[in-house]
Amino acid sequence: MKILLPVDGSKSSINACKYVAKLSAEMKSKCSVTLINVHDDVGLNHVKQFVAKSVVDDYLREISEKELKPAQKALDTAGIKHSMVIKRGNVAQEIIDLANKEKFDMIVMGSKGRSGFVDMIMGSIAQKIVSGAKQPVVLVK
Repeated sequence: MKILLPVDGSKSSINACKYVAKLSAEMKSKCSVTLINVHDDVGLNHVKQFVAKSVVDDYLREISEKELKPAQKALDTAGIKHSMVIKRGNVAQEIIDLANKEKFDMIVMGSKGRSGFVDMIMGSIAQKIVSGAKQPVVLVK
């Protein structure tokens, strides 16, 4: 089973990672887990006028690596092999696109991510993925 695990460094995304580790241990078939971290860089468009693209790229990569580290550690501790993908763009759409392109069987993610007030107004990433994904989506608190 191929599982896509979006990680944003939030408590619920780490709980989703622990859920995947437990699920993988209970399954008879081997699980393939891919961690994905996506940053919407629209807010950095103004900064890009004053800072080199490479500096912005390095900054976002460092944040992604920091957010992925606890999930990597949890999967390593559970003995689950995994791969990682770091993307930029519309968070929900990038996750859905990768899930479809790579033919993942399931998306497991935290129900509440790092964003707050903006999502209350515009709709949460989890809600967008649940409504837009073709595969089953498991939300973990």
